[in-house]
Amino acid sequence: MTSSLSPAAASPPRERSLPPRRPRRHLARRLAPLAWIGPAIILIVVVVLLPVVVMVQSSLQKISPDGFVLGSAGIANFVTLFGETALSGVLLRTVIWTVGVVAVTMVISLGLAQLFNARFPGRRVARWALIVPWASSVMMTALIFRWALDANNGVINVILHGLGLLKAYNTNQADWLGNPVTALIWMMVVAVFVSLPFSTYALLSGLQSIPEEVYEAARIDGASRWKLYTGVTLPMIRPAILVATLINVINVFNSFPIIWEMTGGGPGYSTSTSTTFMFTLKESYIGESAAMSVINFALVIIIVLVYLRATHWKEQVD
Repeated sequence: MTSSLSPAAASPPRERSLPPRRPRRHLARRLAPLAWIGPAIILIVVVVLLPVVVMVQSSLQKISPDGFVLGSAGIANFVTLFGETALSGVLLRTVIWTVGVVAVTMVISLGLAQLFNARFPGRRVARWALIVPWASSVMMTALIFRWALDANNGVINVILHGLGLLKAYNTNQADWLGNPVTALIWMMVVAVFVSLPFSTYALLSGLQSIPEEVYEAARIDGASRWKLYTGVTLPMIRPAILVATLINVINVFNSFPIIWEMTGGGPGYSTSTSTTFMFTLKESYIGESAAMSVINFALVIIIVLVYLRATHWKEQVD
């Protein structure tokens, strides 16, 4: 005797559907970039963030000249710093130093980049020669200029004596680094000299990235050479100008070897910028020097933000 089964009874029971489990490989795939950016993050934390934290802590502490922490100082270091009579002149000189060096560097670099972008015999050798100031030690460059500007037997005075130019001013010697005005001018000359290679190559890379078709289209429309430069070249290399200017501002603002090796910030503080002034304070007032470091760090951040805001950097990058 056979018994008939209903279709529902004959079909096997359905298994309960469970939500799919996320494979572990998916999580590992998402964490994989950490293996590449992890070392960079650690480096930034150790080299940048940690020193900033220590710097701020030191500015709020009372520290002896020997480096022993004597307790909390609150904002006393900042009050003492802003009471320094030389601070206003130092800050003004820092602005003149930074703006003057960066402006002259960028103007000359634009011309050099345009020159090296053209074809002429010996262009490769000229490009190699431009690297020399950048590859050389900044301290050694400053020392060479200091020796050349020596009032007694510097090569610059020897040449000027030979040309008879110093006699016209009724003087036998010119102490270029003993006069605060001429010392600052010569230090700015050295700063421009060592800043030119990077700026020129940054702008040259921008020039070489401009398609030739853009110039051909502008020439067909009747654009002159000046119109080509102002209407095509400059707008196309704005990102390169932005990067070169920004890096120069940071480097020149924090420049130390040139000023320290050529004049030591003297006579007095007459050629000091905020960086050398901070180093001078460190010799006796470590807490005040740390406070000056905080001010310098804040000034750099403000300058960078203002510059990026003024140049509409997002539009240049997009």
